[in-house]
Amino acid sequence: MDETDTGRRIVLRGPGLGGLGVGASIAVNGICLTAVERVDDTVGLDVIPETLGRTNLGTLQTGARVNLERPMPADGRFDGHIVQGHVDGTGAITAVRSSDDGSTIVEVAASPEMLRYVVEKGSVTMDGVSLTVASVSDAAFTVALIPHTLKVTTLGLRVEGDMVNLEMDVLAKYVERLLDKR
Repeated sequence: MDETDTGRRIVLRGPGLGGLGVGASIAVNGICLTAVERVDDTVGLDVIPETLGRTNLGTLQTGARVNLERPMPADGRFDGHIVQGHVDGTGAITAVRSSDDGSTIVEVAASPEMLRYVVEKGSVTMDGVSLTVASVSDAAFTVALIPHTLKVTTLGLRVEGDMVNLEMDVLAKYVERLLDKR
């Protein structure tokens, strides 16, 4: 990561970057960013102060693992809930515990402004991973992560106290906006 006049430049190296040219979009830990530089097997992405302040990207260290996801093509198969890469803010992991069914329960504290969009069995995106909400309270929500999700995403590396990027269900936000207009 390098400081720039307008924020920071993150340089990615790894699988899944083939064919990603300058101007293309990619979600990094759930944040939609634009490739601004391509050099050999690396891709450079500029991150502005607004994004650094609203997400956990400002805490990344060189060599950190991140979740990467390319956008779905217009003719692609829709699978899961609508994820835009427009992070609403961060939440703090308050507990990680194993469940008798083999899953791992992760509890995340979030602001009331974000929690109003969270419903049990609804959707939430955490570090770019689309998840189903297992439970919700006034201060937090839980998700149950299967072993596969823990293995193929960075969520398996998360521990109590870690900050995660949260994108709330966009449909819930639109419904609220439409009802407020009445």
